[in-house]
Amino acid sequence: MELKRVVVTGLGALTPIGNTIPEYWEGLCNGVSGADFITLFDAEKFKTRFACEVKNFNPENFLDKKEARKLDRFSQLAIVSSDQAVADAGLIEAELNKDRIGVIWASGIGGIGTFYEEMKGFFSGDGTPRFNPFFIPKMISDIASGHISMKYGFRGPNFCTVSACASSSHALIDASHFIRLGKADVIVCGGSEAAVTPPGVGGFNAMKALSENNDNYKTASRPFDKDRDGFVLGEGGGAIVLEEYEHAKRRGAKIYAELIGSACSADAYHITAPHPEGLGVMLVMKNALEDAQMQASEIDYINVHGTSTPLGDIAEITAIQRVFGDHAYNLNISSTKSMTGHLLGAAGAIEAIASILSVHHDMVPPTINHFTDDEQLDAQLNFTFHKPQARTVNAALSNTFGFGGHNASVIFRKLLA
Repeated sequence: MELKRVVVTGLGALTPIGNTIPEYWEGLCNGVSGADFITLFDAEKFKTRFACEVKNFNPENFLDKKEARKLDRFSQLAIVSSDQAVADAGLIEAELNKDRIGVIWASGIGGIGTFYEEMKGFFSGDGTPRFNPFFIPKMISDIASGHISMKYGFRGPNFCTVSACASSSHALIDASHFIRLGKADVIVCGGSEAAVTPPGVGGFNAMKALSENNDNYKTASRPFDKDRDGFVLGEGGGAIVLEEYEHAKRRGAKIYAELIGSACSADAYHITAPHPEGLGVMLVMKNALEDAQMQASEIDYINVHGTSTPLGDIAEITAIQRVFGDHAYNLNISSTKSMTGHLLGAAGAIEAIASILSVHHDMVPPTINHFTDDEQLDAQLNFTFHKPQARTVNAALSNTFGFGGHNASVIFRKLLA
């Protein structure tokens, strides 16, 4: 069968460097660091006392106060960012068949804050089981997609993807498959995460995943730098409206880019460490190029997973050089996590948005916080250090990888007639 084409018609974002798409893009292009000392809880006794929080976000400015209390923060971020995308795509005003509009939303952890607060209340009491009746509906990861669909009456495919830090990339991929196969016209997809909590920070501290550079917290997220010591935890939400091309064209929708290809793979190696030779990463990028029916030489920019971990950065760059060969030196490579921190299950969504906007604006956002070259990385590669770079970006590839060895790649291209 002939597959349908998938385009991007709406965007929304709540990030540590901006609470709207224009603010987020401005923050990326200006190389703004979203890192600061944690305000969401008292982190004084933690090994890591900083994170990339969403700033100036009051859910009651967007949601009814009573309703907001029934939602975990990750769901609040999901609803508000998806509201932006739905409005941007013009889905509210349009007379559309809501049976064919779906929501596929991701979260790597879901309501960890709600779970923590309920357990804290239980264990600090007399043992009598007193739980909030909204405990389970607030906590479960799939609830965000349910809330979005109920708000707008979207009755198409509706579920949650969970694959750690690759979660929202998998949401995009699943959404694109439904549309390509003609099973849906429009899908609101993306992800949200709100893990800047005691168990979130404490758990990642315990496994030595987080940077502990409290003295230099603003520059602690430093992908590809010799002195990187772990990722900086972030939070937020990113929403993308994917739509079947002819459907979008008929209603005169604005089109940012085309989602031309995608792929998934597994490292099948270790629960947290990447395969040292990047085998799963090589496979996922090769398969994404094949799905897009593109040559490696047609990619202009790679928004890398680039978490600022000692092993992960090397494995990914090794894979890129093996897949792209000599063309790797013509690419722009950057890690926007240097600015936003690592949003876990929402990372794929906000980084896909960065990739879409790079195609839309012909601008590559930078990798900030680089001080010392790592001799294990090829210094001839263009990591887009310090400043954005203007160039024609016909196609951008976005990588995300998750604990458990989950890999996902998506490719966005300028719309061709």
